[in-house]
Amino acid sequence: MWTRRWLSSSAACPPGPWSRSPERVLGMSGATPRYVLKPDPHSSHSIILRWLGEGHGRRLLDVGAADALLSRQLTERRWRVTAIEGDPALAQAGAPHCERMITANLDRDIPLLEGSFDAIVYADVLEHLADPLRVLSELDRYLAPDGFVIVSVPNIAHLYIRLLLLFGRFDYIDRGILDRTHLRFFTARSLRAFMADAGLVVERLTATPAPLYQVLPKSWHKRWVGATHAINAVVARNLPRLLGYQLIVLGRPKGGAPGASDG
Repeated sequence: MWTRRWLSSSAACPPGPWSRSPERVLGMSGATPRYVLKPDPHSSHSIILRWLGEGHGRRLLDVGAADALLSRQLTERRWRVTAIEGDPALAQAGAPHCERMITANLDRDIPLLEGSFDAIVYADVLEHLADPLRVLSELDRYLAPDGFVIVSVPNIAHLYIRLLLLFGRFDYIDRGILDRTHLRFFTARSLRAFMADAGLVVERLTATPAPLYQVLPKSWHKRWVGATHAINAVVARNLPRLLGYQLIVLGRPKGGAPGASDG
């Protein structure tokens, strides 16, 4: 996928829980990425799906859709999904699960769209774009007057990153917050400012915990990971700036009608 390319070079610092991306795993074909839905109830995918709720025939734009991993869930929830993906192979694989799949590299061109959308989702996408503000501003022109935008991005101000900086480290790695394909970094404060620059008011902000289920052996899950992860999720929601692994926001155009999202 053009927004989330897999690089196979070795990590520049020792691997740990925050060096392994929750949204990507290595596919069977070596360096070919395979994107999977994160079923963990505290993951960004689960939160986004809860916030969106049932579509009831409303229209949604999924930006950076990969092979429709979110789009197919939304289609099942009766959203009418238009998806944008830059990788032709992933777009082809995801097309059957959307009302319309558009192949486009947003770093070069913004596609012309038809009609308006009740929701636009940017899940783990904006940090990979050369000019995310341009993309957000131009695509949000297609937002319905009472529509809303959901964005999820990594939190560069996570405690782990702060500790790395304390020791003079800022090493790009293959996965996680310091993924070497990330071109833009966000904190909770800068994400709010970014949304404001795009003409959006943040209505809701939450955070996910570090993805323990993705980084610890499965044999540990039943023993203590479940309870620990649930506690971490509560702490991350209450201290999103410091302990949020990913930040998720829901925003509306200034003057837009509140309360249109479910959940």
